[in-house]
Amino acid sequence: MKFFKLVFIILFSLLYINNSAFSLELKPVISLDIAKKMADACELKRAEKKWNPINIAIVDSGADLILFRRQDGAFLGSIDIAIRKATSSAMIPRSTRKVGELAYAKDGKLGPRPGVATVDFLVPFAGGLPIRTDKGHLIGAIGISGASSDQDEECAQAAIDSVRDLLN
Repeated sequence: MKFFKLVFIILFSLLYINNSAFSLELKPVISLDIAKKMADACELKRAEKKWNPINIAIVDSGADLILFRRQDGAFLGSIDIAIRKATSSAMIPRSTRKVGELAYAKDGKLGPRPGVATVDFLVPFAGGLPIRTDKGHLIGAIGISGASSDQDEECAQAAIDSVRDLLN
């Protein structure tokens, strides 16, 4: 009889542990495959518009680099800027344009949150965008540099739009 109680307790415990493990919510992540598709779409947009060559950086939600691509002739100084734009948008999940608005007023003076302007990794101008699933989960960010900031941002948006159906 004690043996059956012990077996029952073990089986019950295993079922409970198994159900607990499956009840954990899984966080969506960005894959290298999705990042490559995004970079391809951005490069296509740049070619269609005949903008300057660009650097493309895509990071995950922890700001770890997933993909970096430098087009032939892209400015070497833009490498770090593209990576920092992506990092900025991952760490403060807003566009880098919005980061600039948070840091600076329209007249160029420090704005409502001057502390934002003192963080060395934040980029306060357009070209970085957070990447979110259709349910709003942050899975990463993209940073583009080499064209004008507005063009960089447009390219980043085209990259995100190209994989919208995969971001679930």
